[in-house]
Amino acid sequence: MTDQQWETLKKIIEGEKPDTLPVGFIIDCPWLPNWAGMNILDYFSNDELWLNANLKALRDFPEVIFLPGFWSEFGMCTEPSAWGAKCTFPSNEFPHAHKILNSIEDIKNLKVPKVTTDGLLPFVLNRLKLAQPKIEASGHKIRFAVARGPLNIASFLMGTTEMMMALMMNPDEVEELVLKITQFLKDWLTLQMETFPTIDGIFLLDDIIGFVGEPEFLRFGFPYFKQLFDLGVSVKFLHNDSKCEVSAPHLANMGVNLFNMGFDVHFNDLKKLTENKVTLFGNIPPRDVLASGNTEDVEKVTRKMLDSLEDFSRIVLSCGGGMPPGVKNENIQVFIDTVKNYKI
Repeated sequence: MTDQQWETLKKIIEGEKPDTLPVGFIIDCPWLPNWAGMNILDYFSNDELWLNANLKALRDFPEVIFLPGFWSEFGMCTEPSAWGAKCTFPSNEFPHAHKILNSIEDIKNLKVPKVTTDGLLPFVLNRLKLAQPKIEASGHKIRFAVARGPLNIASFLMGTTEMMMALMMNPDEVEELVLKITQFLKDWLTLQMETFPTIDGIFLLDDIIGFVGEPEFLRFGFPYFKQLFDLGVSVKFLHNDSKCEVSAPHLANMGVNLFNMGFDVHFNDLKKLTENKVTLFGNIPPRDVLASGNTEDVEKVTRKMLDSLEDFSRIVLSCGGGMPPGVKNENIQVFIDTVKNYKI
């Protein structure tokens, strides 16, 4: 992200109304590798190919704010690998982390990883260190410390079904697990921030908070996310494209000031739920419109969304979730053009 884009994003978060709504996308391994002409394993294992794919996105769409920007990742395996999870890496499919907790009793013996050495974490940081001179030569900077959220990581370590059952049947043990993961995430986010002083944002991704009711969210989600977003940055970005009606009224108090939601909730409703204290990042259907639709579909849905907005403050136009596989250049460009030409 360039200095100008970063300042624009911060102004939007502060509530300043722009002349033209900004466009942004979350981009990572589901879209970037195949779009850039490589398979997913090559993208993960070759630093030059990874860098070239990210630079190509910036060159092709310079007006777009890509978040987090130069995402150094290994899909869902990044954080679970540090806990000792077996990770499966097919050639051109998304990687998968296998669970390591086979019983609730295993939680008490689980040790918090050392973020400087364990799993894939050193490779994540070293890739960014090696790429940093070329990133900055392109006019961009490393802006975000990035991680999956506490409940998301817990679901990989336990298995999603097993974790959801344990929330009800063994809440104290699950809270012990979430405490350990939160300490790990504090260490991991802090290490990223110390390694790259240009970081002034935290980006957490956690869909599991949309699977629970309000009591469970307030016990197992809210206090731990708040600790992480309290680490002291300007932009506090949360992705949850599952149900968000339970968590949305609490986002501002949790520290979130930028939120990427699922496409099945309307901006106007979210603005009411958040009291317009949180900048919203969305919200056309990613798969069925942006990826599978034609340019006419994208323009029609985007214009309908814009026409329906009651308040244009604290909005970044995107899709409801990350950029999905298969999105073509022409669909991205018509989305950009429709937003840019819309009179607000």
